[in-house]
Amino acid sequence: MKTRMFLLTIALSVLMLAPSAFSQQQRIGYVNSSKIFQELPAAQDAQRRIDALGKPIQDSLETMQRDLQARYEDYQKREALLNEAAKKAEQQKLIDLERRMNEYRVQKLGNDGELARETEKLLAPLRDRIRAAITTVAKEEKYSFVFDKTESIQILLYGDPAHDITFKVIDRLKRGK
Repeated sequence: MKTRMFLLTIALSVLMLAPSAFSQQQRIGYVNSSKIFQELPAAQDAQRRIDALGKPIQDSLETMQRDLQARYEDYQKREALLNEAAKKAEQQKLIDLERRMNEYRVQKLGNDGELARETEKLLAPLRDRIRAAITTVAKEEKYSFVFDKTESIQILLYGDPAHDITFKVIDRLKRGK
C-alpha cells in the first residue's frame, strides 16, 4: 500500500511539472488563413479570375434551367391534346434536356469539374507561398507549432492573441520575402 502511494505521488509530481516544462520548450502560435487570403493581393486577383470563369457557366446553367422550365410548362399546356406516343416523346425530350443540363453542371462545377481544376491551378501556388511564409515566421519567432483559426473552421478553439502571427505572415507575403 505504501509503495502504491509513493508511486502515485511521484506520478502526480511528474504530471504537475510536465506542463511547465512543455510550455518552456514549445511555443504554439496560430494564423487566420482566411484573413491572409483576404489581405493578399494575388489571392484577390485569383478570386476575381475564378469568379470570371464561373460566371459564364452559371449563366449557361440558368439559361438551360429557364429553357427546361419553359418547355415543361408548354408540355403541360399541350398534354391533354397529345396522344400517348406524342406524350412519351415529349417526356423523353424533357428527360434528355434535364440529363444534359445535369451532365453540364457536373462537368463544369463538379468536384473534378472544369472550375474546380482551374481553381486548384490558381490557388495551389498561393497556398504554397502562404505555407512557406508561415514556416519562415514560425522559425524566426521560434514557434514549434502553428494552427489555423478561421471564422468557418475552428481547428483552434482558443488562442491567446499574443500568439497570433497572422499579420506577421501577411507582412512577410506583402514584402515578398
